[in-house]
Amino acid sequence: MEPTLCPRIYVERTLALIKPDAIHRAEEIEDDILKSGFTILQRQRLQLSPEQCSDFYAELYGTPSFPSLTAFMCSGPILALTLARDDAIAFWKFLIGPTNSIKARETHPDCLRAKYGTSELQNALHGSTSVDAAVREIKFMFPNSLIEPLPSREAIDEYLSMYVNPTLLRGLTEVCKHKPHNPCVWLADWLIKNNPNVPKVSEDFTEEKAE
Repeated sequence: MEPTLCPRIYVERTLALIKPDAIHRAEEIEDDILKSGFTILQRQRLQLSPEQCSDFYAELYGTPSFPSLTAFMCSGPILALTLARDDAIAFWKFLIGPTNSIKARETHPDCLRAKYGTSELQNALHGSTSVDAAVREIKFMFPNSLIEPLPSREAIDEYLSMYVNPTLLRGLTEVCKHKPHNPCVWLADWLIKNNPNVPKVSEDFTEEKAE
């Protein structure tokens, strides 16, 4: 009988860029990022060529801001970061704040653009605007990235109810029965032995091989 594989749970990812005007404060910004509950999965300092900037901001081609934006973004080094946490895209957008740093100081004084940016153009930070944009932008900055699709909340709830909760309940029940001296270590060992992702060899099969 084929073992049943549990569905995998994915944490949302987004791309963050520390722009040329704020690169000298990258260490402070990374501290702010980590304190906000993000994990930094990938990190790369680079300088984009004019062609790369044009490709990255291709969706803005033809807009009045396109020439100045691409010229600014290739004017110095940037720091590209892949960030991960629950609701990473929305939370990072909230954390960096409005595009215009001057207005951000009035309406969102605690946001990162208000803290590190100086104008609408030189606003210190970039963030992906959607799941599709995050996938495209992460692959652009980190071409070797493997980005898995995100599951629905229903799929996560189903995974927890089918695999995690029953296994934990069984393990805690066994702890109560055995009353080990170190329950945490005992439960950890029990969970390893009873991992629902690992197929078990039946005793009958083991006996047949012994014969």
